Amino acid sequence: MKKIYIFSLALTIVASATLSTKQIEEMVIKIHQKRPGIDKTKLDMTKDPFNGSVSDEDSKTKTVVKKDVVSDNIVLQLHAILGDKAFINNRWVKVNDKINGYELKYIGKRGVVLQNGNHIKKLLFKKDNLIKIEGR
Repeated sequence: MKKIYIFSLALTIVASATLSTKQIEEMVIKIHQKRPGIDKTKLDMTKDPFNGSVSDEDSKTKTVVKKDVVSDNIVLQLHAILGDKAFINNRWVKVNDKINGYELKYIGKRGVVLQNGNHIKKLLFKKDNLIKIEGR
């Protein structure tokens, strides 16, 4: 069995080594050639790939996710919910606290509700982005 394994391994190595030195040199030349990149204006218009990234914290029961909402030039980022507090824009707030002109009205398991006069904002987590850690 061991001889069969060694023979098949040697055969695989020989079969995969079919590149000539000329082919390898051509590949190296292609690697070193300058490739066109993305235009800066297109790059500025792309969606943030890190939106919804998970943070790490420790507690009995918690939910941690980052969610951005941009409206009226005010950015509100919900990073975490821990008990009766929410971590919004790098600050822990609880119900009736104000942040960026909005008052926190409700904290739920999946998100929060903020109000500024007649303007209501809901910052919700996606179902698949929730992390729950329960104590023993």
